[in-house]
Amino acid sequence: MNFPRASKALERFTVLDLTRIRSGPTAVRQLSDWGANVIKIEAPASLADSEQPGGPRQGPDFQNLHRNKRAMTLNLKDPKGLEVFKRLVAKVDVVVENYRPDVKAKLKIDYESLRAINPRLVYASISGFGQDGPYAKRPGFDQIAQGMGGLMSITGAPGQGPMRAGIPVADLTAGLFCALGILTALLERDVSGEGQWVQTSLLQAQIFMLDFQAARWLVDKEIPKQAGNNHPTSIPTGVFRTSDGFINIATTGGAIWQRFAQAIGADKLLKHPDYTTIASRSKHRDTLNAAIEMHLKKRTTNEWIGILNNAGVPCGPIYSIDQVFADEQVKHLEIAKDVPDAKHRLVAQPFTLSRTPSRMAARPPLVSEHTDDVLTEFGFSRDEIAALKQNKVI
Repeated sequence: MNFPRASKALERFTVLDLTRIRSGPTAVRQLSDWGANVIKIEAPASLADSEQPGGPRQGPDFQNLHRNKRAMTLNLKDPKGLEVFKRLVAKVDVVVENYRPDVKAKLKIDYESLRAINPRLVYASISGFGQDGPYAKRPGFDQIAQGMGGLMSITGAPGQGPMRAGIPVADLTAGLFCALGILTALLERDVSGEGQWVQTSLLQAQIFMLDFQAARWLVDKEIPKQAGNNHPTSIPTGVFRTSDGFINIATTGGAIWQRFAQAIGADKLLKHPDYTTIASRSKHRDTLNAAIEMHLKKRTTNEWIGILNNAGVPCGPIYSIDQVFADEQVKHLEIAKDVPDAKHRLVAQPFTLSRTPSRMAARPPLVSEHTDDVLTEFGFSRDEIAALKQNKVI
């Protein structure tokens, strides 16, 4: 195979990617970016939707999700296409899908059907609400999961109604958890010799991401509420006005609170009875924030960032997206990288490995770009491939 790999870390694994939209492709991107041999399987052009979710193939969404993969077309609704797919399954390590639970059973590509062909197969599924249960057949969507998973009830300013997060957090985290599940199952397979079914859902992922907010309810029966830019438990932490804009400041615990007050010249606040403890600062949050802003409005955001960082107080600017990528530390981290044979850059992996790093090895594939190559590698003859094309199976 002449296709460039993004890393050596996962190059021994071959993955069939049946996913669409965002959560599934996010999961598979974690594998392709670390060198897995990922084969994206799509419907032939004659069967494809006229409007693909996520925008056009050359648009930013598709480009972001599908680098470092190969692509082939295959009609899974055709018995001959299903036969081709099963021949592929017999030789791969992982299949990833995010169909509704009932769809894969109709197509006969469910876990039990494929496990019979390849007992070592790790089969990964992402759904909206789970593979079974009362909501299993409901279509899933990120914002629906954000609402049902509690996130929208704690996002936004108090009294302004529920607010979605600015990114599809349920989709993205479900994809990341799916990838983690796949890697866990592959590690376990080294011991048992058997594959297994990895399952996650947008709803599960979103609830997991509630983290300490969920624990506040489960442990103390406290229902968290919207707090806007204010941190719900660490006070004062939030967004504050300066002379020329805004700044994020995080004071967690008494020591940082003391350093912060001294750094902004507000020593009197330390002695005020309303602000001596976390509980009292929380109770009088609004008046404390107003008092803090009276001091912060005397200097610019950049001036305060220098002063507070020197004092050991966590703080930072609030960037627009273009400012993010102009920041000197972001540039140093090299998290935005050039895509081969493309005129743009994309966000790379957010963690590094010292011996087997990840890279942008290949641009996202064109429709059916690698169909012939993949089938040849899996043992299909030229005549078989020609016949599949003639019958519009590929």
